[in-house]
Amino acid sequence: MIEDLQQLSLSGPEIETKPFRFRCHTGVSCFLTCCRQVELRLFPYDVLRLKEHLLLGSTEFLEQHTRLGVGAHPFFPAVMLNMKASEGHPCPFLAASGCSVYHARPSACRTYPLERAVEKTSNNGNLQSRYFLTQHSYCQGHQEEHFYTVKLWEREQRLTEHNLFNDLWAEVDAFFATNPWQSEGKAGPLQQLAFMVCYNIDVFRAYTRQHNLLAGFRLERDRRRRIEQDDSELLKFGFDWLLHVLGNRRTLNPR
Repeated sequence: MIEDLQQLSLSGPEIETKPFRFRCHTGVSCFLTCCRQVELRLFPYDVLRLKEHLLLGSTEFLEQHTRLGVGAHPFFPAVMLNMKASEGHPCPFLAASGCSVYHARPSACRTYPLERAVEKTSNNGNLQSRYFLTQHSYCQGHQEEHFYTVKLWEREQRLTEHNLFNDLWAEVDAFFATNPWQSEGKAGPLQQLAFMVCYNIDVFRAYTRQHNLLAGFRLERDRRRRIEQDDSELLKFGFDWLLHVLGNRRTLNPR
């Protein structure tokens, strides 16, 4: 059973070790159809990668390219990518030749035609991923004489880093599903703080400096250096910090 760590609309059969048939290229008649009229949810690492690729600040990226949507549960919103208002409502990063942000494309685009869900195992509580095959009626890629295993697809699409961060995010979002905001309601101070940490990394970096957050925890010198220099490491720290501050979990060691 898929638990509420990562709720997805899973529309196809589960893929285990079986190969699946798929290939997307310019020769298929549906090429780029899947890049139009899409309800595309962005995870925190997606936003980080896209804003870096586009050389935008995180606030600028959020204001120009996203909107808030309904999340996987009532207690935290989703960040959705805005499609263009032009005919067919294409992705804003769609060019005539394909994806203009291909190397920084979001997790959902990398994973397609698969959908990924994670669940906690009952014996040790570790996360376990499960993949499901999506088959849209328009997609001709499923008719191509090319076969993948999940492992090969993960490697070819460079999903390892995205999956790592999405698993960390799944833990945080599962905590948000417990409604840690309580009586303050939607968009209260704590929820706004959490949103800043997860999605607006530039503002969170300024916040960590202003409040000298790193000094309050016992961090190995190398980790501290990486947090100070690398936004992805800061995002990891931010996830730990939220679970520590809001959830009273021992994800960090206070001084």
